[in-house]
Amino acid sequence: MSGHRHNAPESDIALRVKAIEQLLTEKGIVDPAAIDLVVDYYETRVGPRNGARVVARAWSDPDYKARLLAEATPAIAELGFSGLQGEDMVALENTPEVHNVVVCTLCSCYPWPVLGLPPVWYKSPPYRARIVREPRAVLAEFGTRVADDVEVRVWDSSAELRYMVLPMRPAGTEGLDEEALAALVTRDGMIGVTAL
Repeated sequence: MSGHRHNAPESDIALRVKAIEQLLTEKGIVDPAAIDLVVDYYETRVGPRNGARVVARAWSDPDYKARLLAEATPAIAELGFSGLQGEDMVALENTPEVHNVVVCTLCSCYPWPVLGLPPVWYKSPPYRARIVREPRAVLAEFGTRVADDVEVRVWDSSAELRYMVLPMRPAGTEGLDEEALAALVTRDGMIGVTAL
């Protein structure tokens, strides 16, 4: 069966969600078409692919990159991404000298319009506490080794201000168009816990 999990049992949470959805549908409280619209919204219109388009544009258009780093909210809105949880954005550029990583130490403030739903680990108390105290150790747990001569900056999101990381463009991607560049960008790279 080498790596395939087609027959793996569903998680408890997945089973609970299905049961609740079925019950609400049977009682006429929720229309399955409405659920499909919400799922489609988060899969196709909100999420990491939006942020990936922002990053790809910044990598391929120096003028856009300058606008993004100067005033992220209007620059991101140029691509059609705005709304709740994305009103006041700051883009943080990773460079050979600086590696940025984002956290919300109070709760889980997160830029939904460009990164979609926050990952479970982002909201967890261990991540929120440890990334501030020992960022290099936490980054290493994500597989990201930051050289000793690279400064690690931890940025604390809040209800008033949300951050996204502009990862360094991978070497050898100079000939790629924006669509191909966007395919290289990950949510975790835009949070800063992984490099591309």
